Amino acid sequence: MKRLNELYNCPYNIEIKDVKINSKQVQPGDIFVCTMGVTADRHDFIDEAIENGASAIVVSKEVGKKTVPVIKVKNTNKELFYIAGKLYDFPQKKLEMIGITGTNGKTSVAEILYQLIGDKCAYLGTNGKKYKNHSEMIRNTTPDVDRLYKYFKEYLDHGCTSVVMEASSEAMYWHRLDDIAYDICILTNITEDHLNIHKTLENYIECKSRLFGLVKKNGYSILNSGSKFLDTVLKYAKGNIVTYGFKPEDDLYIKSYKEGKTLDITFIYKQNTYLVKSPLLGAFNILNVAAAILACLCRGMPIEEVIKKVEKLHQIEGRFEILDFKQDYTLILDYAHTTDAFQNILRYLNKIKKKRIITLTGSAGGREKEKRPEMGKTVLENSDFVVFTMDDPRYERVSDIIDDLVRTSHKKNYIRIENRSKAIHYALNMAQKDDIVLIAGKGRDNYMAVEDKYLPYNDYDEIVKYFKEKNNA
Repeated sequence: MKRLNELYNCPYNIEIKDVKINSKQVQPGDIFVCTMGVTADRHDFIDEAIENGASAIVVSKEVGKKTVPVIKVKNTNKELFYIAGKLYDFPQKKLEMIGITGTNGKTSVAEILYQLIGDKCAYLGTNGKKYKNHSEMIRNTTPDVDRLYKYFKEYLDHGCTSVVMEASSEAMYWHRLDDIAYDICILTNITEDHLNIHKTLENYIECKSRLFGLVKKNGYSILNSGSKFLDTVLKYAKGNIVTYGFKPEDDLYIKSYKEGKTLDITFIYKQNTYLVKSPLLGAFNILNVAAAILACLCRGMPIEEVIKKVEKLHQIEGRFEILDFKQDYTLILDYAHTTDAFQNILRYLNKIKKKRIITLTGSAGGREKEKRPEMGKTVLENSDFVVFTMDDPRYERVSDIIDDLVRTSHKKNYIRIENRSKAIHYALNMAQKDDIVLIAGKGRDNYMAVEDKYLPYNDYDEIVKYFKEKNNA
């Protein structure tokens, strides 16, 4: 909490409690910053912000006389970094900052690291914001600067010294992270995604890569040596550049692995060979675990301690999360929503299946339509049965989205059930002993995006509801 004349050289001794860029979220005592977006100019919402109690407004245009102090600056988007930083005492400079980017695997690596680092670490990403015993869902993987710095301050106030955060390409596109100097940044992989925002694959790669230009001089850029477009990332990467992967020249070289009751990974680090037994199953988790281990080692954690902690990892919510409701089939909740993610998870499930794989999925509306036919084909050809349903349709018709998903496959092993709640109940009801049911696409998201609304919805809650109804029948 600051006074306006502490933030700016002005005569106004007004108390400022918080900074906001959404006029609808403004509360008494907030300072409202009129940032500029591609389609939204927040100067248009000044009156609403004042009605909601804004104590001051920051603008980059002439807006006339207002009933609250108006501070004019050259660029409100850049000014937001200063205001949020100053208001919260620049919390990003007092924390060890670890950022993770990639098309797939961000959440898994971040959650693994969050567990491995321990009680002094906070998490921010798709699974919300977490620290100590606190867990809370948030809307964006990487929030806008006003909320981002507020969360950092909250972490500090609760005794955290490190933050592991997912860095989305959208956040890089909007320059939300430009004022953060990272101790460690990790690349999982880059495959085609989010082209609705970036328009071209080149733009998407560039946004992902820019994160590594924010690494401190003595920090670490930790890269998956097998990732596509690694050469582009290397052009941006700063600090000490280290790699993990399946190449003997990697700093952490994955020599071999064995799948069983645990995922046994043999790796070589600094010419010594180690074996780690991960309870997180699936070959797709090998690189996730390896990235987290290498990050811990770069932080100076003893390798024996890291290996012991890996062997005690618990399941990650919404990421190949195996659910137990005493059913006689395997039930998995996962966030998979790209062709690459489905290839990885279904390849593993086909290795271990005893009977059928029943997959439930959809595809988000208002996003790249181009990926749908290939994704749908992958799901159909690697599942015994598919239930196609809604997944954040926004302004698109669910039937049109499903048409895209089934367009290029000759397979007819599917049903359309647009209502996702009904679709989940259908998939679970058809499951028999020793089947595998994969509920994919939304993980533990707590909303369904329909038109411009975020309606309360959660796959896990629907699954719980199904078993309650079944047990009470």
